[in-house]
Amino acid sequence: MRKTYFTPGPAELFPTVEQHYRDAFDLQLGSISHRSAQFRKIYQHTVEQLRMLMNVPESSGIFFTGSATEIWERIIQNTVEFESFHLVNGSFSKKFYDFSGELGKFAHKYEKPFGEGFDYAEIEVPQYSELICTTANETSSGVQMRPAEIHKLKRGNKDKFVAVDMVSSAPYPDLDFELIDTAFFSVQKSFGMPAGLGCWIANSSMLDKAKALKKNDGIIGTYHTLQSLWKNFEKFETPETPNVMGIYVLGKVAEDMNKIGIETIRKETERKAKMLYDFATKCDYLDIFVQNPEHRSQTVVVVNTVGKPAAEIIDAVKTSDNMVIGSGYGDFKATQLRIANFAAVNIEQVERLIEVMKKL
Repeated sequence: MRKTYFTPGPAELFPTVEQHYRDAFDLQLGSISHRSAQFRKIYQHTVEQLRMLMNVPESSGIFFTGSATEIWERIIQNTVEFESFHLVNGSFSKKFYDFSGELGKFAHKYEKPFGEGFDYAEIEVPQYSELICTTANETSSGVQMRPAEIHKLKRGNKDKFVAVDMVSSAPYPDLDFELIDTAFFSVQKSFGMPAGLGCWIANSSMLDKAKALKKNDGIIGTYHTLQSLWKNFEKFETPETPNVMGIYVLGKVAEDMNKIGIETIRKETERKAKMLYDFATKCDYLDIFVQNPEHRSQTVVVVNTVGKPAAEIIDAVKTSDNMVIGSGYGDFKATQLRIANFAAVNIEQVERLIEVMKKL
């Protein structure tokens, strides 16, 4: 019997993914050249579908890497000469901050306790920061930063780049890509694909900064400099042999999502999240972790376990109905559950999960 994965990544596969991979094998895409017309057509199709799905303007480039983690490094290398600023409230936003220091930059941070979120009014950006790093959804703690607050942050700091980590929320957040400078995600979460592909969206102002840094003898990377990625992107090519099959399937999944409609996906995501939070409110062995409702993630629901070890609940759900929910992250592994609410999981599956948990 197949399992249903409510894990925050790798996660449940989108319903059409298996067939798309079969099609990719039938087309022998694992053997084609990334300099071929066939690959250029695949890259172009994926870009077109992502632009439509996420409302990305033609002026922004869309690039592919091995992972979202790689993109942290690439963004810092290509936009920061001296200083970056990071909003830190969980393990992944903290790693983005750490990367900057490891790359020899002066990294500022505004840090909040695990489980708390950010609003624009409270944020003071250091004067000389070149890059502001935000997280739309902190996977480790289930905290979101609302797009409206990210937009305010950019409007209030027009002279600085704003980067948005969308790893565990894309394409759900309705970000204004005419306003923010860059965002990125990996495919093994909300897009419901196997891991191994990162997607980086960046505007031309970032390319200009990368060129300026390079001209001043700055180290902006090697094969995946923004200049190199962009130069190849203009021909719908990549600097090196990429995950061709992953790019193909991402384009097909984005096309499937466009057929459903992004507004439908967003509304269903919010409906499923409300069902999960409402259940947690009434459940005697669960407490909602994120106290401020405005900061509660719509895509990764995090709850504290009360009187029952998290592992016991996870095992009981798996044994009862072959459903897999995630444990807490890091120090919270034994006392929290993380329930992914991605597009691959439908309302009926969420209802079934809730019914199973009611009986524990």
